[in-house]
Amino acid sequence: MQIVEKSVEGLSRVYGVTVPAALLAEKVEARIAEITPTLNLKGFRPGKVPTGHVRRLFGKSLMSEIVEQTINETTQKVLSDNNLRPAGEPDLRPEGDIQDVVEGRSDLAYEIALEVIPEFVPADFSEISLKRPIYEPTEDEVGEALAELAESSKTYEPRKGKTVKSKDGDQLLIDFLGRVDGEAFEGGGAEDATLTLGSGQFIPGFEEQLVGAKPGDEVLVKVTFPAEYQAAQLAGKDAEFTVQVKEVRAPKASKVDDALAERLGIENLEKLKELLRSNLQSQFAGATRFKLKRALLDILDEKHDFLLPPRMVEAEFSQIWEQVQQDKTAGGLPPEDADKSDAQLEVEYRKIAERRVRLGLVLAEVGRINNVQVTEQELAEAMRAEAMRYGPQAQQIFDFLRQNPSAQSQIRAPIFEEKVVDLIVSRAKVEDEKVSKEDLLREDDMPAAYKA
Repeated sequence: MQIVEKSVEGLSRVYGVTVPAALLAEKVEARIAEITPTLNLKGFRPGKVPTGHVRRLFGKSLMSEIVEQTINETTQKVLSDNNLRPAGEPDLRPEGDIQDVVEGRSDLAYEIALEVIPEFVPADFSEISLKRPIYEPTEDEVGEALAELAESSKTYEPRKGKTVKSKDGDQLLIDFLGRVDGEAFEGGGAEDATLTLGSGQFIPGFEEQLVGAKPGDEVLVKVTFPAEYQAAQLAGKDAEFTVQVKEVRAPKASKVDDALAERLGIENLEKLKELLRSNLQSQFAGATRFKLKRALLDILDEKHDFLLPPRMVEAEFSQIWEQVQQDKTAGGLPPEDADKSDAQLEVEYRKIAERRVRLGLVLAEVGRINNVQVTEQELAEAMRAEAMRYGPQAQQIFDFLRQNPSAQSQIRAPIFEEKVVDLIVSRAKVEDEKVSKEDLLREDDMPAAYKA
């Protein structure tokens, strides 16, 4: 076997590998000798099949297996012998007709083209200074959260007295039946349904036509289904709903007291306030971590400058650019990007792709040097949390994740990143800084260097 370094350019490497046909033939013969005693073929006693017959029947298929195995082994040998850390899957380029190799007429010759992880020394993290923005929720904010909770927990009571006409915000008890072109349609009817006027529960225009209705009224509601309605057979169609109003219920605000807490399963009002305060602190702590991490990544980006693997950058940019084009088509570009040309956007987002690749390599190298690991328990907990997002399908999703290494890698990556960030922060100089809520929640702009 011969291995030749053909080119070295930046982070790109090309190696040529040649494996003599005679060596492949020896491996095939060894494989034939291995399997012959186990064969049970018609017309022959078990283990007594002539070698020549085995060669005629299985020679080509065995040679194909040997070729594939040899390519894998020699590729790994090239990487290990040259201490290469590939930045992605190597590109294998056969030379000549692979069929000639399988039939034993020529040597196996191929090229291995790859990009390698750049060599660099991470910055000294003890020299990094960070400010951790801190904001504590006020009693007024706890009170606001409590008021919102009370509002969402309000009850409804039947309207009484002379004025029982429904108002915006009232809850109706109704029966309804919908028709399109005079024909009832599946899912278009219900009995004893509750509808809060102004909630947007039903399609646009439906609830407004029930304002002013009284118990016992029959109202003919005429609407048009939205063009993007999920049921394609109804999208854009005109419809009529016959609605029987059975009861009009007025909202009754929940009092902020122990009874409200008990109704929510909490011991008392004071415990409920503590829970709401804790929830607010958790929300602000998440924003604090996001800000701190963003500041750290900006510093890491500034402190590291090395060659980037072109294919990694291109793959990252392609993903970003695809999303940008989708947002542009849907009219969802950020306001600051809306008036920019594709050329301007491409320049900016390519810089962002380079930033992501650079930071990914820095964090990966820090993790490698410091032996940062994601434990099996951490991975299992993350997979379980991901699966729980799918409700009734949670077990099915969890089983899929357990059996899919690629999906596990996608879940493992952010856990690894957070652990590396924690490591760097623990070694950096971090000073807590009290800030306003507005400053904590304000979205940070990208550094000026990323603008076209």
